[in-house]
Amino acid sequence: MADLPTYYRDLLRHYGPQEWWPGETPFEVMVGAILTQNAAWKNVEKAIATLKAYGLLDPHKIHELDQDTLALAIKPAGYFNVKAKRLKSFVEWFVTKHGADVKSLRRIPPDRLREDLLSVKGIGPETADSILLYALDVPTFVVDAYTYRVLTRHGLIGEEATYDDMKEFLEKRLPRDIPLFNEFHALIVAVGKQFCRTKARCEECPLKSHLPR
Repeated sequence: MADLPTYYRDLLRHYGPQEWWPGETPFEVMVGAILTQNAAWKNVEKAIATLKAYGLLDPHKIHELDQDTLALAIKPAGYFNVKAKRLKSFVEWFVTKHGADVKSLRRIPPDRLREDLLSVKGIGPETADSILLYALDVPTFVVDAYTYRVLTRHGLIGEEATYDDMKEFLEKRLPRDIPLFNEFHALIVAVGKQFCRTKARCEECPLKSHLPR
């Protein structure tokens, strides 16, 4: 069985706490989770800053806003027409079904809430889990392309593994702890960006000792 807590400790020792997810409110985190799809975080920050500057970072205002105007506001995040449509779909769900009430979402059983989120057009597993973990404090592990690289290159899962396979693998081997899931995901992203890239840079990687021999 993989000693994932040791992976976590080695990454934390190397990088220190990542303190994810930046956001002043749960709704801001939700918006960021949608805008960060295929985007660098610095560009997402610009889009969120624009929404704040115009007083639009509010579910009711985004719900009332026309899609073209919203697209212009979030333009720095890239794919702005697609993301405006996705953000409008999410906000419609959040406002019409849950009264834009975060407390209402937190009262829903996590498995059911995850299914509800996945039913919203444009919300995939990674975005849904990011909203659950970072905005709603649900202990669910967020999986991404960096996670896949680390797990497959270390021989922990097969290359055919799906998102849910990886999520289940991690959650079965770690304490069900929100701060741990939060930090571990952020640390995997950090090591993925620096070392576990498309072309692996294993020599100086803090996880080098864990590689299969």
